[in-house]
Amino acid sequence: MTVRIRKYSWQLAPGHIRDIRQRVFIEEQQVPPELEWDETDEIADHFLAVLPDNTPVGVARLFSSLNETAHIGRMAILPEHRGKGIGQALLHHLLAEAAGQYDEVRLSAQEHAIPFYQRSGFHVCSDVYDDAGIPHYDMRCLAPELAVTALEERDHPLLLEEDRQSWLFDNETRMLALMDSLAGQAGQRIWLYDRLLEHDLYDRFRFRELISALARRHRLSEVRLLIHDDKPLIKRRHQLVELMRRLPSRIELKLVNDDYPVEDQPFILIDREGVLYRHNFYKPEGFCNFSDSGRVKLLSEVFQRMWDAGRSSIELRQLPL
Repeated sequence: MTVRIRKYSWQLAPGHIRDIRQRVFIEEQQVPPELEWDETDEIADHFLAVLPDNTPVGVARLFSSLNETAHIGRMAILPEHRGKGIGQALLHHLLAEAAGQYDEVRLSAQEHAIPFYQRSGFHVCSDVYDDAGIPHYDMRCLAPELAVTALEERDHPLLLEEDRQSWLFDNETRMLALMDSLAGQAGQRIWLYDRLLEHDLYDRFRFRELISALARRHRLSEVRLLIHDDKPLIKRRHQLVELMRRLPSRIELKLVNDDYPVEDQPFILIDREGVLYRHNFYKPEGFCNFSDSGRVKLLSEVFQRMWDAGRSSIELRQLPL
């Protein structure tokens, strides 16, 4: 169904926006009014979906937080207009609106709506929690610009175990967006093999936070870093090294043993489905797959072989926290 999306500030928003939220959230879902109307309305952009005859049918809002993350919220479609693709059109419009400005888009999803958001590039990133008496999960998209380009051709873009088409990359920006999207969905392990833990690639706040979240998640979490050279890490502080020294039982680093065969292509393995593979150590060129258990199995065997032959870094152990 064709819809038009109109954007308003709260001060100039038509009454239809309040009416739809009143009907869906307060009357249908029994959300208390004091929770529905909040101060965020004042700073958010509000979007109204209308049919070709100008009938209002859906709403949502978009705002940013201080850490430069965009947030989608208060998304609602009137009951008689659900199941017609209007919600998807509205979500895609908001994602495109945010994509050029923010590296991350978040939302709080009611449990039943998770598959809806997954089809547009969002993944779950929290445990369940209660919001106004309704089970919710936090969801995020860590590469909104990439997701927007793939919405028409992929069913679940960037979703681990679901996105079955390869993503190619030939520049660092695209590679890092894919890397973070993979790392953010790791449920149990991340295995990383590279020549160095290059600061531009791995010494980044967001990547550190994603690794930290996995390492602290449960006792079976496992982060393995296998590199050729640790000298740059000794000369300059590195966020992953500091994290590793705080969580030594969850994050390990080894140096490859050059006396044994080693690979010439770096890669990152996420659980048993995700892989980011570069064609050589020196260029950000390669591919990323979110659902490729066969390749991950083969590379896991290669990694394990190099890991077993690897050695610990004595110098890193002696660095102060």
